[in-house]
This record gives sequence, structure tokens and C-alpha cells, in this order.
Amino acid sequence: MIVRLPDGTVKQVGPLTGTRVWTVPGRAGRALVPPRVEPRVLEPGEAARLCAFCSDRYLETTPEKVRAVGPRFEELHHVPASQLSDTVAELRRFGNLFEIVSAEYWRENHGFRQPRAIIEWAQEYLSDPVGREQLQRLAARRAAATGVHQSLEEAALDLLGGSHDVVVARRHVVDGAVTDDQLASSGTLTPDEHAAYFAFTVRSLAAIQAAQPHAAYVSVFQNWLAPAGASFDHLHKQLVAVDEAGPQVDRELRMLSSDRHLYQHAIADLAVAQRLVVAAVDGAFAVAGVGHRYPSFEVYSTSSTNLPYEHSDAGIRAVSDLVHALHAATGAHVPTNEEWHYRPPGAPWPMPWRVVLKWRISTPAGFEGGTKIFVNTIDPWELRRRAVAALESLRAEGRIAAGIRIGDECTEHDTRLRYAEPDDV
Repeated sequence: MIVRLPDGTVKQVGPLTGTRVWTVPGRAGRALVPPRVEPRVLEPGEAARLCAFCSDRYLETTPEKVRAVGPRFEELHHVPASQLSDTVAELRRFGNLFEIVSAEYWRENHGFRQPRAIIEWAQEYLSDPVGREQLQRLAARRAAATGVHQSLEEAALDLLGGSHDVVVARRHVVDGAVTDDQLASSGTLTPDEHAAYFAFTVRSLAAIQAAQPHAAYVSVFQNWLAPAGASFDHLHKQLVAVDEAGPQVDRELRMLSSDRHLYQHAIADLAVAQRLVVAAVDGAFAVAGVGHRYPSFEVYSTSSTNLPYEHSDAGIRAVSDLVHALHAATGAHVPTNEEWHYRPPGAPWPMPWRVVLKWRISTPAGFEGGTKIFVNTIDPWELRRRAVAALESLRAEGRIAAGIRIGDECTEHDTRLRYAEPDDV
């Protein structure tokens, strides 16, 4: 539900969440980007060592599970510690040192034991003096933070075989950056680079789901900048296996039990009726979302496939191109969350793959806590207007994928969802 009152106040209710949101006139003019400290000039070579995710600091993260190298993003698995600097990783996947759901959680609550392949990899990694020293440092750091002390062999298994991974892109700042504020965000990648990053994440999702048999779901998200929850201003996604999908998925499944075409009726048709469609490509569309606590875009795959890793290459690329375009339209200095939503593998009803991009430009406070009415400073119509204008400029500059239809160029056919039509090709 979305309605504008005579005084200009916009009231919304999230179709899938029930969240109540108001947009009050006069607040939309607030700056999106908070004031920044004076940019600092980078020293020669500093761009590759600004944080622990940078390419000159590979040994500060847990051992790599896989990296992608070269212009074709060829994948190398289990690179030994002593060979990490032999290639430059365009993309890397490794375990989060401080997991949300730990290896101990799966071991103690589900009786999970690491498979032979992980045990052998840990032994190989420890046999390399460079790898052994890396694991000793990481194990000591985690023990100091958590108070949990393990033998080096036990710690190695947890560090290599956990189910909370990080996918990191190469750049901290854009190539050729002069100052430290020239950050490399999703939107500064080329469409092809973003597609490789996106597809790499999809494959990582499949790998984590397969490796953790007790996982009901793998949460995929990207926190960009500190106000959105990021520890480093370095582009990365996180993937966390969990043993329940959570109350929001449960709510949507209950709604789906009586309306299999829920997302068509509640999201796509509403967006068409209210002129909230932002952009589309063959295989996906984007809308300005209704009923979000923060200004939010929603990108929906129109494929009949539900799980991200069962999509075709073209289907993944369609979603990637729109997500990339919206990041580019947002800009590198707006704090954002990117959330992936999809049908849990064991769910009884079909659900589409969708990606939500949130602008974290406000902080809920006492009013929201007391009333559960959230104040969003930009209403969906204004969000759509801003995005369409930015996308048109980006397209003219050749900075987003070719073939993206923007604003009124989109048709109702673009927003037809096929997730509940498994026989549709």
C-alpha cells in the first residue's frame, strides 16, 4: 500500500513485511552523503595495502578457498600460502575470521565434522612454513578476541572449513587513485567486472550450501561503508550458512501458501500501477521498493528458476547488470546494503530470486522504536525519479550495460515474473 496525503506526506506498508513507513515533506532534501574528512594523498604503492583485504596483505586473511585471476577470471583453488603473491587475485573467497555462525556452532549443535578433503588441506597448509605462521597468527588473534583457545590443528580446521565466507574484489580504490577517498565500489566496476564478481558469488553460494549439509539457507549480503556495517571500505560480499531461513522467509512462505503469484501481485503489478519501475533488461527488472525503512531498490529475476546457482549464465548476468547500474547510480560514497533473497532449497513454494539495494542514509531512533512507524526521507516516486535521471546519464556515458531499458521505456511485459511457472522456458 502506498498513498500520498493532501499535505504531501507519503504513507507506505511493505507488501511482504507489513512495515509501516512515512515520508514527511521537506526531509527529502537532506544530503545523502555524510560529511567526509579531508581526503589524504596516497603514498606510492599504498593503494595495495590500505586494509587487510588488499593485495599486498594476503596473509592477513584466512586461507583462500578459491581466487579468480586474469582477464578471463580463471579460478585457482587452495593456493598455498607461499604462492599467494605469484598471481594477482581479481576475486578471492576465504573464511571470515570472526564468523556470525561459527564452525563450533555446527560441530556442537549439529555434530558436523570436517570432511577428509578439509583435513588434508589443513595438513598441507600447515606443512608450508609460511602457511603455518599465517595460521598461528590468525589463531592467536581469534583466541585473544573470543577467549576460546584451541590447538593449532583444531584452529586450522575451523579457519579452513567454516561456513561464513567473504568474497573480496581486488581494488580498495580505483586504479590510478591519488587520494584515499577514490573508493572502488560496485558501481565503479565495469559491467563485465561486476558480472564476474556476481557470478563468482553465485558459485560460492552453491559451494557453501553443498559443503554444509545442516544449512537450511545461505544468507548473501554486501555492506558498503561503515554506516552500513562494513569493517573495511573495501568491496566485498559475505555468505553465511544458517540452520533456519528466518522469520521474513517464513512470513513470505505463509503468504505464498494461499497465493503462489504473490510477488507478481504485490510487487510487480503495484510497481507498474504506481509508475515505480526503474529499469529492465531481458531476464530482470528493477523497481523503487515500497515500505522499506530506507530508500530501497528491488531487482527481480524473471526466470522460472528459483535458486541463484540454478540460473543460466544469461539469467545471472541480467540480475548483475541491473544491480551494477543501480550501484553506479547510487555513487561510491552512499552507504548501502545489498541483500539477496531467494527460495530456501527445502521450501515448499516457489519464490523468485531478488536483490534489494538499500541506501543507509538515516538512523532509526526513538520515534521509530516507540511507534514502529519508520521515517524514510525519500519516497519511492522520488527515488525512482532520481534513479532514472542518473541511469540515463550513465547510459549516455557508456558506464552501464548496453540494452538496459530505463523508466518509461519499460513495459508490463518486462515485469512478468515466471518463478511459479517451472515448465515455462
